[in-house]
Amino acid sequence: MLRAVTAVLRGSRHVKRMFDDRSELAKVKPVRALTVGLTKHGGRSHGRISIGRIGGGHKRLYRKIDFHRNLIGTPGLVIRKEYDPNRTAHIALVGYPQGILSYILAPADLQPGAIIRSGPQSPPQVGNTMPLQDILIGTKIHNIEIKPGRGGKILRAAGAFGTLMSKDQDGYAMVKLKSGEIRLFPLQCNATIGVVSNSAHQHRVLGKAGVNRWLGRKPVVRGIAMNPVDHPHGGRTNGGRPSVTPWGRPTRGKKTRNVRKSNRFVFKTRHAARAEAVRSV
Repeated sequence: MLRAVTAVLRGSRHVKRMFDDRSELAKVKPVRALTVGLTKHGGRSHGRISIGRIGGGHKRLYRKIDFHRNLIGTPGLVIRKEYDPNRTAHIALVGYPQGILSYILAPADLQPGAIIRSGPQSPPQVGNTMPLQDILIGTKIHNIEIKPGRGGKILRAAGAFGTLMSKDQDGYAMVKLKSGEIRLFPLQCNATIGVVSNSAHQHRVLGKAGVNRWLGRKPVVRGIAMNPVDHPHGGRTNGGRPSVTPWGRPTRGKKTRNVRKSNRFVFKTRHAARAEAVRSV
C-alpha cells in the first residue's frame, strides 16, 4: 500500500493542478445517446503507419457536438458543463422544450441555468449563435462557419476567439483571429458569441511522460538515431542533407498549404500582422 502511494506521489510531483481547474464540471457520465465509441488505429492506414508517434491511449467515447445550432428561435437551457477527452475545450449539455438534448462548445462565462438561443433575432449574449451580419462590431466570437450551413469550423479550441472588425458591403465580414490573421467570412455564416472555455489549457504541465501515453502520444525518436532502413537520416551517414520526413519530404521551409484555395479569403496574414506590430514598437 505504501509503495503504491509513493508511486502516485512521485508521478504527480511536477503536475501543475492550479491551471487545470475542473471544479465547475459535473462528475457524471455523458449522455449515452450523444456518444459513440472510438476505434483506435494507431496512426495506421491499411496496416501501414501514415501518421507517426501515435498509439495506445485511454479508451474514449466521442461526444457528438452540435456545431450547427439549427434550432432557430428555440430557447435552450444549459443543464451542466462536462469534460470532453476529445478536445481541449469543455462542453455544455443543453436541453430544449421538445425533449432534445445536445452538446455544444462551452463558452468561458456560460453557467448552468442560462438560456441560449440561435438565429437572427437572438440577443447578443454569451452562448447565443447568430449570423455575422447581426453581430455587433467588436464582439468576441468563436465556432465560425466558413460556408453558410456547414457548421462551425474555426476557433473551436480552448481559449480561442476572434474579434469582428467590420462588415463590408460586398457581403463579407472581417474577423481578426488570435494569430493576428485577418480573414473574410460571408455575412450569412453563423458564429457563437463569447470565448471558448478552458483558456488555461495552454499552461497545463503534464508532470510525467506517462500522461502523454494516456493521451495516445508515443515518444519522439530522432531520425539520426535510427538505422538507414528506418529513416533517411539514419546511420549517421546522412551527409548533411536538409531535414526530411521518414518518406523523404522536406520538413523545414517547404509550404504545405494550398495558397490558391486558403488565402483567397485571407485579408492579412499572421506574418504581416506580426511584422506590422514589430515596426510599430
